[in-house]
Amino acid sequence: MSNVLITGASGGIGYELAKLFAGDHHNLVLVARSGDKLAQIAEELQPHGITVKTVALDLAAPPAAKFLFDQLQREGITVDILINNAGFGVHGEFAQMPEAEILGQISLNITALTELTRLFLPAMVARHSGRIMNVASTAAFQPGPLMAVYYASKAYVLSFSEAIANELRDSGITVTCFCPGATHTGFAKRAGTENARMFKVAAMSVEKVALDGYRAVMEGRTTSISGAHNWIVAQSTRFAPRKLATAVSRWVAEKIE
Repeated sequence: MSNVLITGASGGIGYELAKLFAGDHHNLVLVARSGDKLAQIAEELQPHGITVKTVALDLAAPPAAKFLFDQLQREGITVDILINNAGFGVHGEFAQMPEAEILGQISLNITALTELTRLFLPAMVARHSGRIMNVASTAAFQPGPLMAVYYASKAYVLSFSEAIANELRDSGITVTCFCPGATHTGFAKRAGTENARMFKVAAMSVEKVALDGYRAVMEGRTTSISGAHNWIVAQSTRFAPRKLATAVSRWVAEKIE
């Protein structure tokens, strides 16, 4: 029975992934800011006959990743599967965006993800086994006006994940970069994109997206895009002129009534 660490587990894709792993009898370590929500989820998943440890923690805070790692080390909890799912975006022009929102996205989407990967990876290497899934986004494939920092942070996650997947190709460890598109979760409300075209037109159900992610990490795929339409859009940016891809990206991020 493997131990699975899922960040951003109190809702959305993280919560759905927790249910999928629990259904296949994996023990869980669930991390999010809301201790109350995590406690409810732990109670819900207990009938699966697994152990569910919850850690209420804001991973955007600089010492949080190391604090989490040290706590699990003290408790003798080995992480076999690491799901770096926590992240957020903010809608608006960069010049008007509060500095805290800018730095918060970088801290959570990039710094915490990188640090957690670095902390838990050496033990996986020593065991010659392990799985890591970093949740990026179809935003990773092009620049994103009106969400410039979020899109750039997800481009980092994609590049970083593919690079270390190559480094670890003969290690017994798989690294998956999972790239969902617009999904019906609490993300849009937090980001201020509920009325953006991307969420009005082609958003996918969170259950379907999470199942795609679960299959991707368990099959050890390096890069996985959820949804055929999202795959087509992501691939098209490879051939479109950069200015056109950026203009289209802005158009889908713009709000409509």
